[in-house]
Amino acid sequence: MKYPLYDQNENDFENLVTLICKKILGEGVIPFAKGRDGGKDGRFSGTANCFPSKNSPWKGNIIIQAKHTDKIQASCSDYDFKTKIVGDEIEKIKKLKSNGEIDYYLLFTNRKLPGDADSKIVNRIKEETGVENNIIAEEKIQQYLVQFPDVAKMAGLDKLLMPLEFDDSDIHDVVLSIKEALETDYLSNSIVDFSKIDLPEKNRLNNLSEEYFGNVISRDFSLFRNIQDFLSEPINAEIRDWYDDAVAELNSKITIYRDRFGGFENVIDYIYNYVLHHNSNDLKGKKRLVRVLLHYMYCNCDIGKKE
Repeated sequence: MKYPLYDQNENDFENLVTLICKKILGEGVIPFAKGRDGGKDGRFSGTANCFPSKNSPWKGNIIIQAKHTDKIQASCSDYDFKTKIVGDEIEKIKKLKSNGEIDYYLLFTNRKLPGDADSKIVNRIKEETGVENNIIAEEKIQQYLVQFPDVAKMAGLDKLLMPLEFDDSDIHDVVLSIKEALETDYLSNSIVDFSKIDLPEKNRLNNLSEEYFGNVISRDFSLFRNIQDFLSEPINAEIRDWYDDAVAELNSKITIYRDRFGGFENVIDYIYNYVLHHNSNDLKGKKRLVRVLLHYMYCNCDIGKKE
């Protein structure tokens, strides 16, 4: 079980970090209120319980910093993180050291941590500040949540585990096929006729906001005819079967777990993120089409309540 930490907000992530630190450092962890933290979201003074190990725990003033991102594929090797974010933290650490407030520095982030980035960042901080430090990133946080299941419960992470899991391969394959068609033959300037569908009433039944429909879904209307024409072509019968399989599975899942979501736009966004999370490399440059396809499914009454 892997928790989607990117779905947390900054405050919830900082709370999670505090709970983990109370396990690995001790109950004496002091979190700081939101604001200009001066390079610290929390502090611990004393001998750590088991960090970095039980045999050789840190002893002294440990400063804790949390850096959250809502980007699913974010990495510690990303330019903005390893340059600006780490650079800013180094300046803060220098000030903390000059004030005698720090012996060790612990940086938490829900970004992924490649092996080469780990050593480079840790060594850079040590060289420029003289402070022993460590990075606890996505992979290690997930391990802690397995090791300390009560932390996950106290942090309310179960709320992030939406049970709407499905086979995303059908949507993946349909999107790739439609993308190829849009680049060649299937281009239409006409708009799908939804006059037989009372979309405002459908939005009401499914609790989809007027703002999302007007500002997001309606902008995709121009591509709906292309999708409709493509799926209706006899030569694309197999792809139409993939589409129908995806619709059938999504509808059953949505019906069962609908009460776990708020507005229907949250359902669409969850499915969109789920598909991208499992197919990020294949769908580069095609992300918009995933959402367009989901919007088409909704407006065509393939997913969501009809009456």
